Amino acid sequence: MKKWLKILGVFALFLALTGCHKSKENVIKVGVVGEKNNEWEYLQKELKEKEGLQIELVKFTDYRAPIEALEQGEIDLHACLTEIYMDKMNKESGRHNTTIGYTTLNPMGIFSKKISSIDALKDGGLVAIPNDVSNESRALLLLQEAGLIQLDKSKSLLPTVHDITENPKNLQFKVLESNQTARAMDEVDISLINNDMAANAGLIPTKDAIFIEKKSDSSKPYWNVIAADVKNKDKETYKTVVKYYQTEKVAQLIDEKSKGSSIPIW
Repeated sequence: MKKWLKILGVFALFLALTGCHKSKENVIKVGVVGEKNNEWEYLQKELKEKEGLQIELVKFTDYRAPIEALEQGEIDLHACLTEIYMDKMNKESGRHNTTIGYTTLNPMGIFSKKISSIDALKDGGLVAIPNDVSNESRALLLLQEAGLIQLDKSKSLLPTVHDITENPKNLQFKVLESNQTARAMDEVDISLINNDMAANAGLIPTKDAIFIEKKSDSSKPYWNVIAADVKNKDKETYKTVVKYYQTEKVAQLIDEKSKGSSIPIW
């Protein structure tokens, strides 16, 4: 009897351990920034019901933290960064975050209280742009796309105002903190404003901007991504998460949450 009890005890322990292992495998921790995560809350229900996968949202307040958390194995995926920002942080810090799927383009726009079209911008016009490296470059590339300036091609995705090679309207630049470009609209002719800063100012980029980033090869570095550690990029459960994300229902939820300001890009 003692022998059989011992065997049953070992078997029960085996079942408990394998059950725990299976349970851990079915939990996927996803890093996000901000409190509004309608699409992920929807996916939590969908993936649990249809695939037996449990999505646990880990909320951060800044964009650098998810990169480090993924590197340290504290989360499995993150879905809150542009590809260019992630790649820049990888390069600077020796991290191994990699894209496994695209989510949205949150377009930067050109806004004005003084003119209603780019063509109306006067010579010597004053232009407000963000001062951090990635957003300054993004703003200048958008001005180039709008036909207002030309940039040194050798600077690729990271030009500064010093890399403007052609400025036919002799535009003047006011370089400000990103959160100040919306407030500067009363003082300048045009202002280049990040998507989230525009939303905070009560603007709807896709409706209120006089020129806006479009889904194109040139905007691809600014597409937002779902990312994993490079060693896990081919994991089937992560591919399943991307598959469920890239659906019409999720696109609808994103549209509702952003009031049309975020563009699904799958």
